[in-house]
Amino acid sequence: MINSLLIANRGEIACRIIRTARQLGIRTVAVYSDADAKAMHVRAADQAVHIGGSQARESYLIGERIIAAAKETGAEAIHPGYGFLSENAEFAQAVIDAGLIWVGPNPDSITAMGLKDAAKERMIAANVPVTPGYLGEDQSPERLQAEADAIGYPVLIKAVAGGGGKGMRRVDAAQHFADALQSCQREAASSFGNTQVLIEKYILSPRHIEVQIFGDRHGNVVHLFERDCSMQRRHQKVIEEAPAPGMSEAARAAVCDAAVKAAKAVNYVGAGTVEFIADASAGLHGDRIWFMEMNTRLQVEHPVTEAITGVDLVEWQLRVASGEPIPLRQDQLSITGHAIEARLYAEDPARGFLPSTGKLEILDFPTNSRVDTGVEAGSVISPYYDPMIAKLIVHGETRDDAIALLRADLSHLTVWPVRTNAGFLFRLLDDADFRRAQLDTGLIERRGEALTIDPLPGAADLTHALYFLEQDPRADTLLITTGLEGFRLNRTPATERAVNVSGERVTFEIDRGPIQSHFQQYRREGDALLVHGGATFRVTPDRTEGGPGGATGDGSILSPMPGRIVSVEVSEGQAVTAGQKLLVLEAMKMEQALTAPFDGVVETLNAVAGAQVQVDTLLVKVSKAD
Repeated sequence: MINSLLIANRGEIACRIIRTARQLGIRTVAVYSDADAKAMHVRAADQAVHIGGSQARESYLIGERIIAAAKETGAEAIHPGYGFLSENAEFAQAVIDAGLIWVGPNPDSITAMGLKDAAKERMIAANVPVTPGYLGEDQSPERLQAEADAIGYPVLIKAVAGGGGKGMRRVDAAQHFADALQSCQREAASSFGNTQVLIEKYILSPRHIEVQIFGDRHGNVVHLFERDCSMQRRHQKVIEEAPAPGMSEAARAAVCDAAVKAAKAVNYVGAGTVEFIADASAGLHGDRIWFMEMNTRLQVEHPVTEAITGVDLVEWQLRVASGEPIPLRQDQLSITGHAIEARLYAEDPARGFLPSTGKLEILDFPTNSRVDTGVEAGSVISPYYDPMIAKLIVHGETRDDAIALLRADLSHLTVWPVRTNAGFLFRLLDDADFRRAQLDTGLIERRGEALTIDPLPGAADLTHALYFLEQDPRADTLLITTGLEGFRLNRTPATERAVNVSGERVTFEIDRGPIQSHFQQYRREGDALLVHGGATFRVTPDRTEGGPGGATGDGSILSPMPGRIVSVEVSEGQAVTAGQKLLVLEAMKMEQALTAPFDGVVETLNAVAGAQVQVDTLLVKVSKAD
């Protein structure tokens, strides 16, 4: 067994790996950037080494510094986690050449599956079914447009070196192809340093099914069943579950066998995931599930597989990297119960899911979930990395049990003042189609504002009630009056409402009947925090903060986050129409288009392509047309 391990990553995955390594008696070494000097993973490891600046390209993406840190600390092996250098074949080879153990697949396997076009050609040769598309070397815009036209719209443009939802664009009509291609290639160049793309037929009722596979150096390959990752927003997974709802034994056998065949085709060693797209228009059937790509690393959503199989996948990684065979045979693996994982992000759904940065002054996690996180109360969410705060993983006897457990945990999760997507997740779990397992990757987009609206009708009533509750916490029942001036919501004629308090549980009456919420003391300033429907609200005698943010009404376009201006699409004095793109801002590896709020003229333009801007910087001001 490996005696010492350097984790070439940060955040929750670094903490996750350290946890298993400690259980196995393995000494751990963390690496950290300037921004992460006080991070949880740094304190959790036995030793930590500073490797550079806050930007990933100044630290976590510099392989030479990571290998040097391993040599300096006497680490025998390097675990890359996911993201950063985890699927970089050159880095994997450099680790091996340095005489260290690489906890991952062979570099050749990473190369074989790293480029989506080459991977698909290899899968075709191995008789693994793939989606129709174009994988050619001719990358001219004219050829790509012609191939998309021939495939038939909608199509999906995908960066061949992409992953994590980056470098992907759906195109519904020929006239939109050129713009989508440019945007996709620009994002791919920024994220992966490779602008090459492939074109795929876009399945109109798609489900994202993936299979966890594992190989060792003794020729053994097993699967650990499938996961459903269809709940996606802009190709980014937000809820994952295992096993896939509605998967028949015949369909499961077909897709899992195909995954094992794919792994064997590249002599795969270690943990990997084979991703498939299924046409779910008539249920899940083995002959309507096609290979998309293979991720040659541990996945973010691996805990749901661990929950249903009882396997610690990181332990398996470390054992296989040490030369041991896979601990279990295929016939020793089985599915028990149902698991769901929700990704908690620092983002504001009411403002287009823009990243939310700042200090986590309040962070209270639920007690029923397995919580994988790399932050705690007092940690800072910076603009430099992925905005995920934590993963909440529940396991129940049935899917309905798991949904109920996750809803209960989200109803108690308290985060302040950083905005999160918890309320969005809570409403998604309540969606009728989700509950019936009528899933496809477009469900979230179709629901739109229904998943992001203010979850707290009658918040003004609660504001007033909780203020008096703050003054007299012994009160059992309060009578309150609505219609008071200064409240953001519910400015209706005065009526009486009853608010019953029991410990940290508040039951209050609104027009729809009794609603229960979770109440807790706001520790710093003495105001109250209320958690309702997953969203956290701070309540004071004259306002309610939280929920959706408001747009400026005078035409001022402010930077919603720290970031870099990618492009400026207008000039000062130019006439614009409502919804017209003004500029594109990039932060946390994602592009965000800022648009005109109404018809008018660009009165002020303070944006220059390539410039770095801070949150709330005035970028553009549009004056209304006469």
